[in-house]
Amino acid sequence: MKVRVFSTPSCPFCCMAKDFLKENKIAFDEIDVLKDQRAAAEMVEKSGQMGVPVIIIHNKGKEEVVVGFDRKRLCKILQLEK
Repeated sequence: MKVRVFSTPSCPFCCMAKDFLKENKIAFDEIDVLKDQRAAAEMVEKSGQMGVPVIIIHNKGKEEVVVGFDRKRLCKILQLEK
């Protein structure tokens, strides 16, 4: 499984999402869309959103896009008991 979090440093929901992943021992790559315009364009293309966080989860050939910090959906996708 590969998890990528598109975020900005000052976004409180981004911090909540990253803290959630860390607490659940889910490894992820953090992408600062303020510093990486190519990544920002990819985020918009995949999510249709300009807001952060956008979390993209690749698992078993399937890609899930989560817009915002949606704890319930993340738990379902990551198969966590919460």
